[in-house]
This record gives sequence, structure tokens and C-alpha cells, in this order.
Amino acid sequence: MHDEPLGLTVHSIPRPQDAAEGDSRRTAIGRLKMLMVLAVCAAPVVASYFTYYVIRPEGRRNHGDLIDPQKPLPAIAANSLDGKPLQLPQLRGQWLLISVSGGACESACERHLYLQRQLREGLGKDKERLDWVWFVTDQAQVKPALLPALTQGQATILRVDPAQLGQWLAPAAGSRLEDHLYLVDPIGNWMMRFPALPASEAEAVSAKNIKRDLDRLMRAAASWDKPGRESR
Repeated sequence: MHDEPLGLTVHSIPRPQDAAEGDSRRTAIGRLKMLMVLAVCAAPVVASYFTYYVIRPEGRRNHGDLIDPQKPLPAIAANSLDGKPLQLPQLRGQWLLISVSGGACESACERHLYLQRQLREGLGKDKERLDWVWFVTDQAQVKPALLPALTQGQATILRVDPAQLGQWLAPAAGSRLEDHLYLVDPIGNWMMRFPALPASEAEAVSAKNIKRDLDRLMRAAASWDKPGRESR
């Protein structure tokens, strides 16, 4: 064998700029993938609202006032009637039909509670997707006569600071917080406020219109909203 000259190969030294550019590309790709995952998760929700509000132009108006922008459940501390603490975001996972009043619960409050129960029962098989909630804004004792119906109807009753609650929910101009029913979607966004109940004969018409809104929302969200918080 003949001796041959030793071959040497010189490799260029990596530049810090190249490494930085590679890190930037990987970061951009990672962010893009994360946005795509979020878009896939949000797609059913967006599609249901789009179907309800855009695709079905049936020449009708919503009875409730849409809240834009929607307002998520705030981290407000609340207590049940027996003193158990709870944070409002724990209510996520269900549609919430909310009324507000003091514990004395005058006639308008009683009408709201009765209507909330009837609307929930009127949803039939979908009633397990909606909770009816009563926010009590003082420390007054709740009338004992109301408790059996509230318990049987599976109402959620929570004492909440009215000042904090007023930073989240808001009445229509010229109305009080106690005048309305409020609707929160399963994601935890306050998204609709129903007009104050009229007196006497017109109340039945108002209740029918509220139920119509609820029925449509339940149908529009059926593909992604399932009963019960435990499954979420």
C-alpha cells in the first residue's frame, strides 16, 4: 500500500445568529400549533352561536338583550344559605338562569323564582343542562315558605356581595339589577339579559318569549354542551 497525503476537512463554526433564527422559527411553529389547537376547541362553540344568530334569519328577534362583549364569571366569593363558601367560577359547565334580590323576596322576586323553575321544567330532557340560580344580596332570612319549592326545584341559592355583583351583571337603563333575569352560557359568559317582567296578562307572553330563546340556544349548543359539570 502506498502512503497518501492525509486529507483534512474544515467545517465552518456555527454562528450565534443562526442558532437564534432557529429558535425563533421553532417558537413561531409552536405558537401556530397552539393557536390551531385552540381554534379546534373553540370551533363548536363559535359554530353554535353562528348558527343561532346568523344562519337562521327567520325574521324574528331575540327577546333577550345580547351582551356584547360577553362578560365571564368573576372570581367573587359567595356562600350558600348554610354558610358553605363557593367561588362563582365554580358554576361553569351549565347554563345559568339567574335572578337577584334580597332575602325578603317580595312579590317580584317570587314571580322570578316561579318563572325560573317553570322555564327549567319546560325544557324537558334538556332541563339538566340548565341551573336556576338565585343571588341573595343581603343577610336577610329567606322566607321558610319558599324553601320547599326551591329545594324540590334544585335551585342554587347563594349570598353574594351586591357591590361586587354589580360590577359583573348590569340592568338596562332605568332599571334595577333585581328587575331582570340573566343568562350565562356553560363557558361562564354572561351573554343575555331578559327584559323586566310586565304586569298581569303580558307576563305569560314574556315567559313564552324567554322559553323560545332558551329552546333555540339549547338546540344551537347541543353538539358541544352536555348535562352536568362532572363530565367537563
